Amino acid sequence: MPIKLPKDLPAYQTLTDENIFVMDIGRAQTQDIRPLRIAIVNLMPTKIDTETQLVRLLSNTPLQVEIELIHTRTYQSKNISREHMIAFYKCIDDVRDQFFDGMIITGAPVEQMPFESVDYWNELCDIMEWSKTHVHSTFHICWGAQAGLYYHFGINKKPLPQKLFGIFPHHIDHKSSILFRGFDDVFMVPHSRHTTIDRADVEACPMIKILASSDEAGVFACMTENGRQIFVTGHAEYDPLTLEHEYLRDKQAGLPISVPSHYYPNDDDTREPIVSWRAHANLLYSNWLNYFVYQTTPYDISTIGSDQ
Repeated sequence: MPIKLPKDLPAYQTLTDENIFVMDIGRAQTQDIRPLRIAIVNLMPTKIDTETQLVRLLSNTPLQVEIELIHTRTYQSKNISREHMIAFYKCIDDVRDQFFDGMIITGAPVEQMPFESVDYWNELCDIMEWSKTHVHSTFHICWGAQAGLYYHFGINKKPLPQKLFGIFPHHIDHKSSILFRGFDDVFMVPHSRHTTIDRADVEACPMIKILASSDEAGVFACMTENGRQIFVTGHAEYDPLTLEHEYLRDKQAGLPISVPSHYYPNDDDTREPIVSWRAHANLLYSNWLNYFVYQTTPYDISTIGSDQ
């Protein structure tokens, strides 16, 4: 079923070429269905890649989804044209009076900095506070998850001795979690980060429940009791070659980087990577949209947050 996008957004043509059902705004407006409104706070430098990855996953459900792309006014990305940002992105002040069924806050390449030292930290805090009364369910990814846990619950990230980089096996801790309904006993997820969240710190917070984790990668997913805030430390949305691009970039720059774990056959970086996470990535986002957004969001979107 369709996801609603402007025809000139780069992701539109990419997904159309992949035979994914994408609906242009004109056609969507003729349907007597209220689409789910999903805001994406895109903090990644590779904005078009991240847009496309997330939209690809959000489109794989029977629900019509309307995307609003948001960036921080505090920091201007150097890796994307100003024309693209003007055409497709808004700042929080542009949508402050609006309501959204769901929101995604992406990762960002600032994890080794203290949160307060990040240029747009105050603006991101404003967005996260605003989300409590204007967004039904917020899905935080990687550094976005660390930022959300720190802002909402005071749980700080901790440095790792070396970069966690590759595809890692995970298991479900909370067996009845509907976010992981349909998952196998072991599922794979990409990670690419220098910091982590300590499990004991999460377990000490009574407002959060750990849903899934990894012996190698640590806590993977946790959430508040009602699913209004979900925190995922990995990058299920990554394309098959995203880790390879990061690996070759750092290798060519002479940076200390290991071959991504469990990614190339026999760790041989001359061979084609094995894609072992795509099915579960689609299921993760489908479950979020279905159970934590569509099933529980109010039809009158303006009443979101009225129970806070």
